[in-house]
Amino acid sequence: MSTLQVILNVAILLVFVGILYVMNKKHVKFSNRVFAGLGLGIALGLGLQLFYGIDSQVLAETTPWYSIIGTGYVKLLQMVAMPLIFISILIAFTKMTIGKNFGKMAALILAILIGTTAVSAGVGILSATIFDLDATQIMHGDAETERGAYLEEKTSGMTAPDLPTQIIELFPANPFLDLTGARSTSTIAVVIFAAFLGFAYLRVARKDEATGATIKKGLDAIYALIMGVVTIVLRLTPYGILAIMARTVATSDFGAIYNMGKFVIASYVALIIMLLVHLLIISLSGLNPFTYLKKSAETLLFAFTSRSSAGALPMNIKTQTGRLGVPEGIANFSGSFGLSIGQNGCAGVYPAMLAIMIAPTVGINPLDPVFIITVIAVVAVSSFGVAGVGGGATFAAILVLSALDLPIALAGILISVEPLIDMGRTALNVSGSMTAGVATARVTKELDTEIYNNKDVSAQVADL
Repeated sequence: MSTLQVILNVAILLVFVGILYVMNKKHVKFSNRVFAGLGLGIALGLGLQLFYGIDSQVLAETTPWYSIIGTGYVKLLQMVAMPLIFISILIAFTKMTIGKNFGKMAALILAILIGTTAVSAGVGILSATIFDLDATQIMHGDAETERGAYLEEKTSGMTAPDLPTQIIELFPANPFLDLTGARSTSTIAVVIFAAFLGFAYLRVARKDEATGATIKKGLDAIYALIMGVVTIVLRLTPYGILAIMARTVATSDFGAIYNMGKFVIASYVALIIMLLVHLLIISLSGLNPFTYLKKSAETLLFAFTSRSSAGALPMNIKTQTGRLGVPEGIANFSGSFGLSIGQNGCAGVYPAMLAIMIAPTVGINPLDPVFIITVIAVVAVSSFGVAGVGGGATFAAILVLSALDLPIALAGILISVEPLIDMGRTALNVSGSMTAGVATARVTKELDTEIYNNKDVSAQVADL
């Protein structure tokens, strides 16, 4: 019986996929198809949970089939992420969009990413204080206890690396290994390797124009090929969001969310405040923040549903270049750096809130100004090397709690609401990297304001 029910559930998903396919054939706008996928996914997920129950065997057997579309889509995005970063930064050198302003551009992007992470830590502390969050007051059960014990066992004896060590980890000792994404800092390592090749190209082009032209022609061909793959994968976005959202809603423990409602609300208050900070930065750059929000909505929505900053990278870069008028070089640097440095949600808000919540359990006054300053500083430094995939926030929290000598096991108390909060954190991470790209392009006077101010959103990301 359960097998037939699973087949029926998969058939329903395929029917919804068919609806989105028909919408595509009828040339419904890409943004409308994305939001349709979101709505259908939520409806399907709620229906599955209400009909079967979260602990049912049928639901447990159904979700892996849904993951073929959902997780499969995210993996395809991750597949193109490294090649896209590598070739896009190289091609930026051939188009001279990176040159004399390289140092200024990189410094501005890093300053905005790290600066907003420090601000997000302060916002997280403020939210945790206003909502009077205390780790000892949060209800938790066997899953949370087991997760805490697991984290404590896996991190026994672990200490947070110092800043010089973290900086050294950014360098690509083996760029081919980093192209596989094997390390948490692989993205930045690939950026550095591509930059070295870019500067080498500029040197070759100055000394031998013919060889430089041959290299440029080859890179242009590879770039066109990679962008073709990116476009094909991005066309699958509505289907991916449908499956991801259906699985997420169907497996969400609404009872646990209710029990930990105060923490969930406090988290989203902090995340929304930080999004407003991003809009303020855009506004101070002399740009319309509502235009930014409208044009980045689809990318932020995907980041929200997928919970993967790395998976959202192709959309991130394409949104910056196609809709916001950011040059390819700046868009690739900000998007790539944002995967491992300065993640406002995962490496900023979340670890800071945990530190404030856990401090009373070991007799520390969370309102002590010295402790607050220390938390903000540790969060900013620890934000280097946070992987832009699921679990990055836990890794960042462990680093921060370890550096502050706070019990790491208590990070496991939030496991039941982790997916719900991680959705908002990931969207904020991606917004932070896009904000850094737009603001940097504006300051360096390389932003194409005509593209940014163009209200025809659908016409600016071709073939979707």
